[in-house]
Amino acid sequence: MLALRIALRYLLAKKSHTAVNVISLISMAGIAVAAMAMICVLSVFNGFSDLAFERLSLVDPDVKVTPVRGKVILNADSLAGVVGKVDGVRSAVVTVEDQALAIFDGAQSPVVIHGVPADYSELSAISSLVIDGEFVDEVSGRPCVALSVGSAINLGARPSLEKPFVLTVPRRLGRINPAFPLAAFCTDTLLVSAVYQTNQAEFDNDMLYLPLESARSLLDYTTEGSAIEIAVADGVNHDDVIDRLQELLGDGYVVADRLHQQADSFRMISVEKWITFLMLVFVLVMASFNILSTMSMLIIEKEDNLRILRSLGATESLLRRIFLDEGLLIALLGGAIGLAVGVALCLAQQQFGLISLGGDHAQMSIDAYPCRLALSDLCIVIGVVGVIGLLSGFVSSRSLPADVVK
Repeated sequence: MLALRIALRYLLAKKSHTAVNVISLISMAGIAVAAMAMICVLSVFNGFSDLAFERLSLVDPDVKVTPVRGKVILNADSLAGVVGKVDGVRSAVVTVEDQALAIFDGAQSPVVIHGVPADYSELSAISSLVIDGEFVDEVSGRPCVALSVGSAINLGARPSLEKPFVLTVPRRLGRINPAFPLAAFCTDTLLVSAVYQTNQAEFDNDMLYLPLESARSLLDYTTEGSAIEIAVADGVNHDDVIDRLQELLGDGYVVADRLHQQADSFRMISVEKWITFLMLVFVLVMASFNILSTMSMLIIEKEDNLRILRSLGATESLLRRIFLDEGLLIALLGGAIGLAVGVALCLAQQQFGLISLGGDHAQMSIDAYPCRLALSDLCIVIGVVGVIGLLSGFVSSRSLPADVVK
């Protein structure tokens, strides 16, 4: 405690040279700015992760079962019936997904078709994301399709009961007659009933929804399915349901929750977050050189005091500990100020959305940067600042004049 008390006095007492005070303030300011930037950046990335997860909750099912090998699950209907009886499962339906060529009013575009049953609204809130038309299975007995905003723009399509929407895929079964090349393709004609927008590229670019029967007919399927999508009952732990399903289905199937269904998207956000964090750590390391400058000048100013302490019986370890504590105090004080300001800014952004996103807000789902403070991020930043302070103090304590410590 004696070393800490002396270090506090050296930090707070007025110096004989004003430059030492100025450099000390600059050192703390550098640490404070870096710490503030860290917590703000990490909180904004947390906000974007939460936003992405909220969007997933509207589109992706709670749990999705897909085959480990191959594109489809054979006898998917019967397997969905078995899965639907598992404890904690509220609903289980078969879906079909594949690629096709869409033709509308002379325009053509490759799309991803997603065949869903009539009760699909129990699993997904895709109908709530419709921006034009109505999400329905059929109109006047004719099957309907819901287009993503991207495919609607590419095809120049919008809901219409007059213009046919044609889907074409290569024939999967049977022989191909070179004399009749059109016979090598299966086609189906539908009506465009809706256009939806999720603000997620993987859904908005080229995805479209159509009735499961139409998708199976187009792809020459009967009971096959690309996946079994599952809704978990309210109040039931999703991990428990996933464990039961994995035990029931075995290693031949992948049982994934929402996060694992879009693992690439969340991995990208996480990588960007921590790469940015490492860049800011580098900035913090650069700012720590100011601490070394401050400590060097402080050692020069306090050299006579150190000799007096040494003559009074202070040990070499005590003198070194004084400057180790001094470096740590400068870093922690600057870090505390930076964290306080950063937390205040993040809370203000959460409540009032002070910093808005650029672009046309009428076309965006949010108009301000999302932000969420996390206790783990605060602990990480405090830990990094503490380590930087310890290293700076240790280097400074090793640079004491030899005639003082011996």
